Amino acid sequence: QVQLVESGGGLVQPGDSLRLSCAASGLALDFYAIGWFRQAPGKEREGVSCIGSSDGNPYYADSVKGRFTISRDNAKNMVYLQMNSLKAEDTAVYYCAARGGSCRRTYYNYGYWGQGTQVTVSS
Repeated sequence: QVQLVESGGGLVQPGDSLRLSCAASGLALDFYAIGWFRQAPGKEREGVSCIGSSDGNPYYADSVKGRFTISRDNAKNMVYLQMNSLKAEDTAVYYCAARGGSCRRTYYNYGYWGQGTQVTVSS
């Protein structure tokens, strides 16, 4: 049974940092791309970042480029999203998701999802 569990969310001030973690079980992470998505109230779920199974070239949405960094530790079955210089517009529920093969930018291409972790950026 595949399970993804996010952690690390919280309430922070603008300019602060957070590191989100995604713990995967029931799958061999080596063969999966892991994406981070977020959804704010009243908005569609959007892709934030993705790292492929062999990655060299992770994807970042324009809105987070230069501020967020995705990484993975296949030995620990973990994927991380380091978020720096957080802004109020980063406030959302953040989800990690898995798909076999390479990254895709849209959420409907991912078959496995975590339950989400809330990130709130507010002064």
